[in-house]
Amino acid sequence: MTATSGPGGVIAVDWGTTNRRAYRLDADGRVGDALRDDRGVLTMAADDYPPALAALRERLGDLPVIAAGMIGSTRGWREAPYVPAPCGLADLAAAALRLPEARMTIVPGVSVLTERRADVMRGEEIQVLGAIAAGLAPADALFCQPGTHNKWITTADARIVDVATVMTGELFSLLKGHGILAGMLDGAVVDGTAFRDGLARGAGACDLGTALFEVRASVLLGRRASEEAAAYASGVLIGSDVGARAVAGRTVHLLAEGALADLYKVAIETLDGTVVAIDATAGFLGGVHRLRGMLA
Repeated sequence: MTATSGPGGVIAVDWGTTNRRAYRLDADGRVGDALRDDRGVLTMAADDYPPALAALRERLGDLPVIAAGMIGSTRGWREAPYVPAPCGLADLAAAALRLPEARMTIVPGVSVLTERRADVMRGEEIQVLGAIAAGLAPADALFCQPGTHNKWITTADARIVDVATVMTGELFSLLKGHGILAGMLDGAVVDGTAFRDGLARGAGACDLGTALFEVRASVLLGRRASEEAAAYASGVLIGSDVGARAVAGRTVHLLAEGALADLYKVAIETLDGTVVAIDATAGFLGGVHRLRGMLA
């Protein structure tokens, strides 16, 4: 049995910073079993990976492993260097880090480096390219994956050509826990008047710092109820993020689900974009299944 194929299938692992998702796939890409836990790379030392792989195989089957995400970063187990954009699944397969002794393959991330900017990602590339390979999205598309570090990914001819990472979620967390807005952002972040007011303020704003201070001032001066401050601040940040993408008249493929994805959907549609929701897990599994054939 090689590191990338086997009669019983393969274990596909999305090994992130704080979480880990693993799936047993059969030869046709169907899921037989799955697990999700908090064994992200930040919880693990280098010596923890061999027993962790053994435990995965005990649970999901004695199969080869294909892993993507932060496990291939400098914080993970073994570094799989980034593949420069433009990049497709074949490019990822060619640059994949093979670990025969562990019967494992680590998929590299994707980088963008131009005279104006630099960006990187790990894990999202499999979801995006897998969604295209599975027919869930066209070859030329704009993707958005909300999260702590929101990703905007542009593809052309089924290859990733650009990546833009926005620290929207992290900024909100920092504002909530530190600084002058700490203690003011404990209310619910939900769609409503306050959130949409924030969207309008943040969209196209060149003065994001000023707009965020207005969260405090508007509460102090009685313009906004204190319990609405968090929704308004979230709207400002998400509005600034989405507003910078010029989504009007465009289709955005949203690779996420849950409350944050719902807020991004509202923001994109408010700014005259069209949202197509895509199951990120289906994209990931489609990507690994297609990669498996390329790696064999």
